[in-house]
This record gives sequence, C-alpha cells and structure tokens, in this order.
Amino acid sequence: MGNCLDNSMKSTAEIAPADVIKTQPTVKLYGAPFGIETYCVRFALLYKPVTLIFVPSDRHETPAIEYKSQTVSGSLETLVQFLDAKFPEPQLLKGSVGGWHGETTPLVVWVATLQHRSMLWHLDRMVRWAEDLSSRGGKMPGDPAMGSPRMEIRKFAKRYSQLLELFLEHAQMEERVLFPILEKADRGLCKGANEEHARDLPVMNGIKEDIKSIGVLESGNPVFQEGLSNLSTRLKTLQEHSKQHFEEEERRLLPLLEAAELTKLQQVSSLEQCLSTMDGTHSRLFRFFMEGLVPQDAMQYMDMVAKCSDKDRVCRLFRLVVEKENSFGSTLGGPH
Repeated sequence: MGNCLDNSMKSTAEIAPADVIKTQPTVKLYGAPFGIETYCVRFALLYKPVTLIFVPSDRHETPAIEYKSQTVSGSLETLVQFLDAKFPEPQLLKGSVGGWHGETTPLVVWVATLQHRSMLWHLDRMVRWAEDLSSRGGKMPGDPAMGSPRMEIRKFAKRYSQLLELFLEHAQMEERVLFPILEKADRGLCKGANEEHARDLPVMNGIKEDIKSIGVLESGNPVFQEGLSNLSTRLKTLQEHSKQHFEEEERRLLPLLEAAELTKLQQVSSLEQCLSTMDGTHSRLFRFFMEGLVPQDAMQYMDMVAKCSDKDRVCRLFRLVVEKENSFGSTLGGPH
C-alpha cells in the first residue's frame, strides 16, 4: 500500500485479512445481529486466519462460536480465549489477570495511553512518508495508485488532517476530563501538560498550512522540493516533542489518577465524557484511529468502549469497523 515503505509496527489494518483464502478453516458465529458482544467477536475474528460464517440469531443471548466439533458460548473474554487457543497468532487477550486491563487502573488511564499509541503510530507513518517524498524530490511515486505528485500531496494532506483532528480532540479530552480530576486533588498538577499543548498544537496547524502551500506548487519547482524537505524536518520535530510529552504524561500524570480513587460508576462516567469530547474520533475517524493499534490494544479499546451506557451509540461505532471489514484494510493512504 502507498509507497510500500517497510513498517515494523503492525496495525489493525495490516493484520486484518483483506482477502479470504480458500484453505482457511471455517468458523461459525451465532449471535444477535446488532449485539455489542457479537460485534466485538466479529472484530476479533478479523485478526484470525479463518473464514467467518456469521449466522444472525436473536435466540442467542450471548454469542456462540462453532469450530469443528466444538461450540463455545459465554462472555467476550471466554470467546477470545477460545480463539487465541485455537489460532494463536496474533494473541488478542493479554495474559494479565483482569482481561485486557487490570482492575486497579482507571479506564480513562488506558484510554489516554492507547490513544497515545495510535497517534504515535500514525505520526511515525507520516514522518516516513514525508521522508520518502523529500527523497524523491517530487518525482512520480513508485506506486501508480498514488497518482501524480500533486495527487499524492492531496492524499498526504487528507491523512495529516485526520491525524491533526485526532491530536486536537485528544488534547481537549485531557483538558476537559482528565486534568480537572487531577486538579481537584492537587491544584497546579497539569500546568506543564497544558503548556505543552499550547506549544505543539499551533505547530501542527502550521504544518497543515505548509502542506497546503506545497500542494499548489509544480513538482519541478525548487521551492516545491525545499518545501518537502522542510516538511519532513518539522514533522520529525513534532514527533520528538509528542513522544516526550506522552512519556511525561504516562510517567508523571496518568498514574496519579489511580490515587484519585474513582468509583466504577465515576470511571464509566469519565469514560463516556472522553468519548463525547472526542466525537470525531469516535465516529468518522474511528477506523483511522483503530488502524494505529496493535491487535491486543485494539481489542482492549473495543472492550472499554463497550462499557458505555449508551448502547445504541456503541453499536453504531462498532459497525464502522465490522460491517465494512473488507474496506477496513484498504483505507490506508500512506507509506507501509
């Protein structure tokens, strides 16, 4: 895909099979057609080397998997354990007690951490794509699917705009939901993190404007080539700052949320506030966001979102990555 650049980090889209291989074993799944757990199991099966036959059935209160002579039903964790046992690669359930996430760590800590991982994965891809553009100096790409140099810049701009929206919504989520929880316990704790946001977000908006400026230039223009070189440098700087910022938050701030001693009800309420604040990420950009997560992290995120009380909203969200599964792996537009 894209410029065919090597990528050692496996994303949802890379692992999810795009084409069904006839020699794959067949797994039957029975479950409510619009059930949240059914969607989660269907999502899990995207990672496994199997041919899925989904049999919608309102009679099944919980999903059931049939494989060869075995039929297993029960909780989502039970079904994923069964899939991991039968099809070990990739493993979807982490080995720690408590499933994907432990019992003591607040859900919002995991939400922020997994969002960091997705953003860094996408940013790393943008950096390598920009490096490739700069090294080619505006010449035709190796992959005809990318089109002309100007067409490729438009694809690059679209992908960067999606990442920028994810960054902006994540920062708003922290400032409106997570930081107030910490500030109640100890005023001034989040001053540094807010200052980091104030520094990096205008830089990201500036990069977007740079991409627009490059897009109107002719590829043979020296200014075009210089613009690509500067774009690559600015993205690398943003990448370094973002890594440092996220590491600082995960080392210094997020662990303090455990000390806030949120009840389970407060955790779910905070989780729902996070999703509401990040409306674009959890609607139009959900597949884009999930592409940046490795299989275990993606399943963990699905499991957390499923805990929200607005089940209709959860179902609509999960349909984005399940019912369009054939296009899920083909939505990548940059280097891979």
